[in-house]
Amino acid sequence: MKIGILLSRIRVEEKLLIKEIERRGIEHELIDDRQLVLDLAERSLQGFDVVIERCVNHSRALYALRILADWGVPTVNTYTVAEVCGNKLLTSSALQREGVPQPRVKVAFTPESALDAMEEMGYPVVLKPGVGSWGRLLAKVNDREAAEAVLEHKQLLGSYHHSIFYIQEYVRKPGRDIRAFVVGNETVAAIYRNSPHWITNTARGGSAEPCEITPELNELCVRAGHAVGGGVVAVDVLECPERGFLVNEVNYTMEFRNSIEPTGVDIPARLVDYALAVGRREVVPA
Repeated sequence: MKIGILLSRIRVEEKLLIKEIERRGIEHELIDDRQLVLDLAERSLQGFDVVIERCVNHSRALYALRILADWGVPTVNTYTVAEVCGNKLLTSSALQREGVPQPRVKVAFTPESALDAMEEMGYPVVLKPGVGSWGRLLAKVNDREAAEAVLEHKQLLGSYHHSIFYIQEYVRKPGRDIRAFVVGNETVAAIYRNSPHWITNTARGGSAEPCEITPELNELCVRAGHAVGGGVVAVDVLECPERGFLVNEVNYTMEFRNSIEPTGVDIPARLVDYALAVGRREVVPA
C-alpha cells in the first residue's frame, strides 16, 4: 500500500495525518501542489493506491482530483465531493434534492432580483459567496439599506463569484452551532462551536466543546455526507428553535485540529482507516 498526500503546505492536520501513517509503517509520499505538474499524456502521478487530498486552494484540489479520477487513481475525497462541497449553491441544491433539512436558500443573478429575494425572505438574511471558507465574506444583512450597500459593493468587486447572489435564511441559533465529522457511514465526532458572534468558526475565535452524537444527529449528518457524494466531510449544523437540526454547510477538506482533544476521538486515525479502505477498493465513493 502506498498513500499520496496532495497538499499545499504542512499544517497541523497534515502533520497529524503523516504521523499516523508513519506510525503504521505505510509507504507514503507528499505531493506539493505548488510544484506539481500533471502531464495528461504521460499520466505523471502513478504508483499510488490512494491519494488523500489536503489542498488549501479549491481550484488546485478540484482540477487535480478530476485528472486523478480520469487516470483511475482513488482519492479521498473524490472530484464529485470537492466540486459540490466547494460551491455553496451546489451543496444546497444537493441537500434539497435529497430532502436534507437546511435553512431556506434563494439564488439570484442580478442585484435587483437579489434585493427582491431578500425583501421576500425577510430580514435579517445571510449573503454568502458561492465559493469560500473560514467564514470569510459573509454578511448578515439586517435591513434594506444594508442590503443595497452590500449588493453595490459586490457589484464593484466585479469577479464571477460576486455576480451570483446566494441568499440564506438567518437562523437564530443559541450562541453556537455544531461541527460534525462524518467518515463514510458514521458520524465519528462532533463539537459545539460557541461564540457571541453569529459566525462561530473556530478559525474566527469560536471555542470548542464536545457534542453528543445522538441517533438523530448521526442520521442527519450521514445523509448530508451522502447527498454530496460521501467520503470524509465536516457537516455544519444549526439548531433552529422551531425546526430542530438544519444543515448549514458541508466541507470536504476538513480541519480537525481543535476537535480531537474535546471529543477524545482520534480523527486522523479514522481518516487514514477510510483512505486505506478506499485504496483496497473496499469502499468506492461516488
